[in-house]
Amino acid sequence: MQIRNIAIIAHVDHGKTTLTDQLMKQCGMSEEGSTMDSNAIELERGITIYSKNTSVNYKGTKINIVDTPGHADFGSEVERVLRAIDSVLLLVDAQEGPMPQTRFVLKKSLELGLKPIVVINKIDKPAANPDRVHEEVLELFLELGANEEQIDFKTIYAIGRQGIAKLALADESTDLTPLLDLVLREVPEASKNPEAPFQAQVFNLGYDNFLGRLAIVRAYQGSIKNGANIIVKNAEGISRTTRITKMFTFEGIVRKESDILTTGDIAIIAGIPDVFIGETIVDNEATISLPSISIDEPTISLNFLINDSPFAGREGKYVTSRQIRERLEKELEVNVGLKVDWDKSVELDKEGFTVYGRGELHIAVLLENMRREGYELQVSQPHVIIKEEDGKKLEPYEEVTIDVRSEYSGAVIEKLTARKGMITSMNEKEGITRMLIEIPTRGLLGYRSQFVVDTKGEGILASRFVGFNSYAGEIKKRDVGSMTSMMTGKAVAFALWNLQDRGTLYVEHGTEVYEGMVIGNVIKGDEMAVNPIKGKQLTNMRASGTDEAVNVKPPYTLSIERGLEVMSDDEYLEITPKSVRLRKKYLTEQERSKSKGSNK
Repeated sequence: MQIRNIAIIAHVDHGKTTLTDQLMKQCGMSEEGSTMDSNAIELERGITIYSKNTSVNYKGTKINIVDTPGHADFGSEVERVLRAIDSVLLLVDAQEGPMPQTRFVLKKSLELGLKPIVVINKIDKPAANPDRVHEEVLELFLELGANEEQIDFKTIYAIGRQGIAKLALADESTDLTPLLDLVLREVPEASKNPEAPFQAQVFNLGYDNFLGRLAIVRAYQGSIKNGANIIVKNAEGISRTTRITKMFTFEGIVRKESDILTTGDIAIIAGIPDVFIGETIVDNEATISLPSISIDEPTISLNFLINDSPFAGREGKYVTSRQIRERLEKELEVNVGLKVDWDKSVELDKEGFTVYGRGELHIAVLLENMRREGYELQVSQPHVIIKEEDGKKLEPYEEVTIDVRSEYSGAVIEKLTARKGMITSMNEKEGITRMLIEIPTRGLLGYRSQFVVDTKGEGILASRFVGFNSYAGEIKKRDVGSMTSMMTGKAVAFALWNLQDRGTLYVEHGTEVYEGMVIGNVIKGDEMAVNPIKGKQLTNMRASGTDEAVNVKPPYTLSIERGLEVMSDDEYLEITPKSVRLRKKYLTEQERSKSKGSNK
């Protein structure tokens, strides 16, 4: 059987997973309602976090498809996948056009010499403009230095949600057959050199409670049988011998046990407990290693600590430093964008670890998974990683693409330039302003919630990491102070009603609070100690105005992401299976004053 290997790449929310789901459905590989996004957080957020493998059979050919994440924080997933396939379907929204992640994934594809097939998706949108988007995609190819063969890309138009594709906008079509036929015509056949010595490369990792660490590999030549002895070579050329205990290939979204892995195919191999991404698997010592796979380095760091708040241990099943360590070690098996420094005493002599990640969302997803599994911990404010090269301080920078209604652009520009952002391009079309801004990652941390407020929830903000550049100096971001409880008990509506005009509340009537817990922020920027449990004084006397209705606004509920954005340097975010709370590092007013005095 012939094999074709493709990846679907695009900016977040341009329709990758929906198109993959439709391809599987139309090829009879999945049932109605099933989806590639299987992780609970992926389903809730509507984004892909982990790259996934599937396959469809069409006209006697096996097409392996890898669905990739679109968010910049999961760029390390995309990069590895592109090394294992022979062409990409580049999906672009027919209304939005190319976005930052489109640029990121396309740049990686072109650098690896892949020739993309461009799919202009969502052509049924009311404001869709496929011709304009086609021009913008061509401009992007030229800008990114595509060669002549790559610029001569094939374009197809699609409505992914309805499972329709057509080679020309005027064509009549009822399914995705035109796209599948184009894949067979344009994507090189993967199943070559079946007689050569076996050679495969690990491009992703998995984990199974019974089989342990799993290697997801692409076979480049030859074939191997289940149970065979293999040699694993790392980037330094050091080899070790082991034996395959089990092999699986992909059929739809199901993994199927296999006795043989043939050239060109993608499979899972069990039996290599210490396997790493980029390693080459061979059956003959003389076979050379494939070029190693490089992964983008982390850009932010924060401390994971055991929870020692007054409410510690109430909800969590796993609360000790050893349990948190074991969970992080398991995460490192598969999450290659993550790094951990195991130094036990990271700050204030507390037990914990320093964790390095690719961005706030990357860390927030890990924390969300941990709390759902029953873990309880607290984390410090994220900080960007500052490097030093030739005596110069360098920090990570992002390129931000913003689409806002023109009347909101002034507020966005004012906020981002104050955070050391530089506008590199700006144009307006039909009342929408698109801006490209280069900004230190430090300036972008904590801005997204402000952006939602400034654009009344209508703006689109997307970013991509562009590299390390000169340190931009001090950035003043936080113009709000913390409203901190000085009492322990249950918050009451009367007290919250009196406090809500001073800022934004994070708690509601009946929420349990403790001394040192941050219950809201203060607009003026000053720190404020408050009593949220103070009820109304009841007397026998009645007077005009004292029986005013207590009308408390709904709170600004803290999620992990929101908490990481709004927290300040002297605070921890307490994360438990049922709650996300913000607290001061020093809980009492006296301890806080003392620590400020000693820091001067």
